[in-house]
Amino acid sequence: MPTQDDMLERAHNLLDKIPLVDGHNDLPFVIQSDKQARGDVRRYDLTKIHPEGDTDIPRLREGKVGTQVFAAFIPTDTPHPARATLELIDIILRIQQTYPDVFMPVTEPGHIAAAKNAGKIGALLAVEGGVGLENSLSPLRVWHQAGARLMTLCHNGTLDWVDSATDKPRHGGLTAFGRAVVAELNRLGMIVDCAHVSDDVMRQVLEISAAPVVFSHSNARALCGHPRNVPDDVLDLVRQKDGLVMATFVPPFISEKMRQWMQPLNAILGDDFTATREQKIAAYEAEHGKRPKATLSQLADHIEYFASKVGPGRVGIGSDFFGVPSVPVGLENVSRFPDLIAELMRRQWSDDAVAGVAGLNFLRVFTEVERVGQRLRAETAAVVARAADLDGT
Repeated sequence: MPTQDDMLERAHNLLDKIPLVDGHNDLPFVIQSDKQARGDVRRYDLTKIHPEGDTDIPRLREGKVGTQVFAAFIPTDTPHPARATLELIDIILRIQQTYPDVFMPVTEPGHIAAAKNAGKIGALLAVEGGVGLENSLSPLRVWHQAGARLMTLCHNGTLDWVDSATDKPRHGGLTAFGRAVVAELNRLGMIVDCAHVSDDVMRQVLEISAAPVVFSHSNARALCGHPRNVPDDVLDLVRQKDGLVMATFVPPFISEKMRQWMQPLNAILGDDFTATREQKIAAYEAEHGKRPKATLSQLADHIEYFASKVGPGRVGIGSDFFGVPSVPVGLENVSRFPDLIAELMRRQWSDDAVAGVAGLNFLRVFTEVERVGQRLRAETAAVVARAADLDGT
């Protein structure tokens, strides 16, 4: 009978052959927030292991990561969000430029295989949250020119044109400008990401998008009731529209016990993603007891549930590693991706199905998004508009 070590060896062998794509990592924000580096990629030094964090070059290599989606993430209430987004994009570009022997920019689907074949890690630039648009379509085209190929429509706060899953809804989903954002992302060939959006936005985007839609870091709400997770009726639409749901490692999105324990704490944390976040959690633990743990096995349950609802060809992985100690047991950092692959193999998944979840399903969606974008750019011109032009506000 195969042992745990046998499955891990089998996982490593598979990942030697196919590119593992992680759909979401906030390393750029970590570098910017680091008290010593303060956004300086060289000073942060990705060549050394950062035990206080979860992502660096040695552990990306150990984890067999083929392409990493790096997010230009800022909290919704960040002052000067357009500038702040560009600063994060700049960090991602400087990661690529500082370590050209390690990272290869990914701006088209073929670059994922090219990076793998060259022994490099693909680096795909994403923007997490449309607050940096400052209610204009034009920055989308600038971000695209800079290399962005995926955009998460919002983060934890509702914007003037899109409702967030974790804030009060104001629009019943998307406004006219929000629909124009989706249309322009389709035209540019950028992946539309519905992680973080409200249920109404999920349904509306899946209805109107001309290209497949992804949820870059979300889990199944049937297993964990967090509003960031995807409900069953939306999963039915993902299956119909041939989209992609990418299981995430965020503990309160995995474990229902953890979610319930965190619920009273959410009002205290708010949109604080600084070092004080963990201090606030530690203070809460001191008063209310240790927080429950989420585990690798529980995350595999979410992946299997997704596969049962949308098919194994529409499931991926989006870790959302963020440089904080709150991680699932067994998935402590980017070196542990093979352990998750091995767990699926222990659950009798075929190599083909596992290869899809590991990265090939993302490659399929990216390829179709690019194909749709090429067609739309040949048929339609860029729209110049602000939210006030389309929404009358």
